[in-house]
Amino acid sequence: MGLRVVGAGLGRTGTMSLKLALEKLLDGPCYHMLEVFPRPDHVAKWQQAIDGDMPDWSELFADFVAAVDWPAGAFWRELSEAYPVAPVLLSVRDPDDWWRSADKTIWEVFRTEGEPNDAWRKMVTDLLEKRFAPDFLDQKVARAAFERHNDEVRATIDPKRLVEWRPGDGWEPLCSMLGIEVPDEPYPHTNTTEEFRSRAGFG
Repeated sequence: MGLRVVGAGLGRTGTMSLKLALEKLLDGPCYHMLEVFPRPDHVAKWQQAIDGDMPDWSELFADFVAAVDWPAGAFWRELSEAYPVAPVLLSVRDPDDWWRSADKTIWEVFRTEGEPNDAWRKMVTDLLEKRFAPDFLDQKVARAAFERHNDEVRATIDPKRLVEWRPGDGWEPLCSMLGIEVPDEPYPHTNTTEEFRSRAGFG
């Protein structure tokens, strides 16, 4: 199938809503961390990539038309080269808002003790430490890493290819990027901090 959109944005930048939006616009599945959970073989392939041995991207994304969120967003350089025609979608938000959201959701998971030999947890921990920030639970460090990531994408990707999107922008930038009409329905809004915490059992 091949990726038609390469997501360079990090988790907690509206990526779950983007997944649903892109699936609507492209009429196909969009890769997201949620797609990794039920696929142990993908966990192993991402671990392989984190360790420096890139997988066959066409095989990994064979059934997908787009990719957003971690872990794909951490490999935006490699994916932008593997899919040179695909626009690069950088989802961003205010760094302080991003930290507050990540702190109450994703980081909360990694403050709790996990199951021994949990391959998914090891993969994500390694991903964050090696491809984001070694001390990602530290506010100052993580916030700086978030801004650095976004700045590196902006500085690297051709502006004609790069589309920057913020939660609240809705359909228009995505439809303009893809050259299609705006759907006659509300833009999806899901996976709020409250929804994430409830699903994760944080109360």
